[in-house]
Amino acid sequence: MNELGKGITMIEKLKIRQPTCPWWFLFTFDNPFRKIYQDPYKILTPYLTNGDTAVDLGCGMGYFSIPMAELVGDRGKVISVDLQEQMLAGLRRRADKAGLVDRINTHQCSQDQIRISEEVDFVLAFWMVHEVHNSRSFLEQIRDMLKVGGRLLIAEPYIHVSHNKFREIETQLNEAGFISLGSPAIGFSRSILVVKEE
Repeated sequence: MNELGKGITMIEKLKIRQPTCPWWFLFTFDNPFRKIYQDPYKILTPYLTNGDTAVDLGCGMGYFSIPMAELVGDRGKVISVDLQEQMLAGLRRRADKAGLVDRINTHQCSQDQIRISEEVDFVLAFWMVHEVHNSRSFLEQIRDMLKVGGRLLIAEPYIHVSHNKFREIETQLNEAGFISLGSPAIGFSRSILVVKEE
């Protein structure tokens, strides 16, 4: 086998072992330049108010969780969820530095179960649904944690998620009982905002 063949094999094995973005890779896109095309305050302000309980699924080191904590105010709460403890540890350090550690609860999920029992007002799933093994079950779990009238914002990267693949996610959302509220404009993303109704 030539060197190129070896390289491809190693990449394929890495994908099998590590289906989610590894914590050490996050620094390549979790940086100040990202705010130019994905400003978290511009994206989230329309959906969060003081006193809300919000969930950041696949939170990484807090690019969205920190602004979410500011937007929900001192009466609100953010539950930041990730598979990797290294991500959550990095988020806790950032939250402490920002003086927001009391508003953010970190939660380590499993590959198949989110495991949040309380009702919440808003859920963000940013650039991570394509990494989920069973997206139908995942969306049903989100529906179950949302209050009636609660909203879910999903954004997926163009580079990983084709138009047809995103249509499949939209279909699954409909089948899970969500109602579409539109597609907010988010840089380099396909997006959909949905609401849970009775």
